[in-house]
Amino acid sequence: MGHRSQAESALGGAAYGMLFVLGVVMAVVGGFTHPVWQTGGVPIAALVWVLALFGVGLGAGRLMRARLGAVATAIGWLLVTMPFTLELGSGDLVIARGAPGYIYLYGGLLALVGAYLLSPSSGRGSWLLRGYSPTNPM
Repeated sequence: MGHRSQAESALGGAAYGMLFVLGVVMAVVGGFTHPVWQTGGVPIAALVWVLALFGVGLGAGRLMRARLGAVATAIGWLLVTMPFTLELGSGDLVIARGAPGYIYLYGGLLALVGAYLLSPSSGRGSWLLRGYSPTNPM
């Protein structure tokens, strides 16, 4: 395995940082727009956001060729979405109870977990999958 230069390391760090910011932006926009479009009681906008989260998470993982790409996006989304579920003293909520909120919140979590699981693991692979041999230590 070759060593990465400082420029390659910085570029990789910037890419993961941008994926984190993309997760934050998706959480802010999705948090406020998930209940907007409903047809016959079906929260279409929440379903579209769940599909978008899955697509972005899977795309990030595959483009970065590591599950860390999906994780960076998911952490950005979670850090914004979780406080949106808290009720303020005045009773205000961003992600309210009801079908759109539940589909957006729990569907988004499942979509990001699915994107993580379908993303490729890093180039070396996991030591759990390779096994440990005394002649080839980590």
